[in-house]
Amino acid sequence: MQYRVEGIVIRSTDYGEGNKIVTLLTNTNGKAGVVVRGAKKLKSRHGSLSQLFTHGEYLFFRSSGLGTLTHGEIIESHHVLREQLDLAAYASYAAELVDRALQEEDAGAFMFEQLKACLGSLAEGKDPLVTTQLFEMKILQAAGYGPDFSACASCGNAAGPMALTARSGGILCGRCAYKDPQALPLSESALKLLRVYQGMDLRRLGNVQLKDETKQELKKAMRLLMDTHIGLPLKSRAFLDQMDKYSI
Repeated sequence: MQYRVEGIVIRSTDYGEGNKIVTLLTNTNGKAGVVVRGAKKLKSRHGSLSQLFTHGEYLFFRSSGLGTLTHGEIIESHHVLREQLDLAAYASYAAELVDRALQEEDAGAFMFEQLKACLGSLAEGKDPLVTTQLFEMKILQAAGYGPDFSACASCGNAAGPMALTARSGGILCGRCAYKDPQALPLSESALKLLRVYQGMDLRRLGNVQLKDETKQELKKAMRLLMDTHIGLPLKSRAFLDQMDKYSI
C-alpha cells in the first residue's frame, strides 16, 4: 500500500552499505519507519530527506513492517538545528522524547503539530529551556500523565503556598505537603508558569523572558515530573546535563 504523509524525522540510523532507516512522526499515521535507499550516497536524491529534524512530504510503499521511500519533498530542512551544538542538543531531546516516550496511539496529529512548533521555536531563537519544558508538558499530557495544578490534590485547597507532588500528579498545600516527602516547594511565580505550561499550545509561544532562578525552579519541577512518570534514560538529556554542568 502506498502512503503520502507529512512527517518529521525523529530518528535516523544507518542501514547496510548506503541506506538509512528513518522514523517519522507523521500528521496522519502516527510514527512510521521508512527505509531510504541510497541515502548515504553523495548524489542521493533522498539523502536530505533522511536527516534528523527534517520536515517534509514523504511518499512510501509498505505492505508490512518498514516502508520504502519512493519520493519526497522537503518543507523545512531545519539545517540550523543540526549546525549549532546547543540547538542540536535541545532538538535531539525533543525528537528522542517523541520516539521513546510515546506509544503509537499517543503520537497523533496534535503531537505532530507540537513537535513542529517546538523545532520551529528553537530555530527562531526562542528560549530553548522554556521551549523544551513546554514540550515536556505536552509529552506528559499525551502519555496520560498530565498534572493538575488547580488545587491541592489531597484536600482541594486552592490558596496559599503549594508544593509539587509528582507521584500524585499535582500540588499539595502547606497542610498536606507532609504526605509526600519528595514534594518540591514552589514559588508563586513558578506555579503560575506551570499552569501556563499546562494550558499552552506550543504554536502560540511568543518570546518569553524569565529570571534564571525561575527557569531553574521550573527545570527541577519538570525533571521531577518526567522522572516520575516517563522515567527513561535518554542520551540527549544526559548531553544537555553535561552542557549545563560545563556551561557550554
